[in-house]
Amino acid sequence: MPETPPAAAPAPPRPVRFGVHGSSHLARRLIAAAGTDPDTVEFVPYEVTEPFRLLREGAMDLMIVKYDLFEADIAASATLAQDHRAVIVGEHHPLAGRDEVSIEEAAEYDAFSCPGDFPPYVWDLIVPPRTPAGTPIRRVHPMTTQEGMAAVLATTQAVHVSFQSLADVVPPHIRVVPMRGLPPAPVMIGWLRGARLSPEAAALVAAAERSAKP
Repeated sequence: MPETPPAAAPAPPRPVRFGVHGSSHLARRLIAAAGTDPDTVEFVPYEVTEPFRLLREGAMDLMIVKYDLFEADIAASATLAQDHRAVIVGEHHPLAGRDEVSIEEAAEYDAFSCPGDFPPYVWDLIVPPRTPAGTPIRRVHPMTTQEGMAAVLATTQAVHVSFQSLADVVPPHIRVVPMRGLPPAPVMIGWLRGARLSPEAAALVAAAERSAKP
């Protein structure tokens, strides 16, 4: 009687695919705090011009999101961290050598407009139309890729009103200067609403929320 061939070993679970824009350092810190080795996670870069396309296409399971989203198909965790504000400038810029600047000072220079399919209501929180004192922020430069932004900053006196987390990824000729006058951004993990998360992805979200509780 022929021997029964051994059963095939089950396939190992697929790594959690985690979407990040620019730096993965913030995501890695959240993942490590949740008790997961960041090196076991697959980081998937996405462009700010199409922030949710890969999530909606099923090319990633989770992603970093900031601020409350009103996208009907995107769900988000509780707030896990805060990303403090900064102004991003070229090394030649008058603000580049400062230890800190205010949003009122940053508003003296041209900033970037809302890119592509990025939600305008979120961009208004990142780069508000006006400062708290009422000064208009001139959002005139097109925002494309990080490389394109760096090229504009390197060749003009433009500023990008952004976040301190970008300090991990900007090239050497770009400066990230802490900025006061705007509140930090709440940082969450987002996923496609109604999607069947893998056990690993669901466990990562749950552990991240537990680790963020005071």
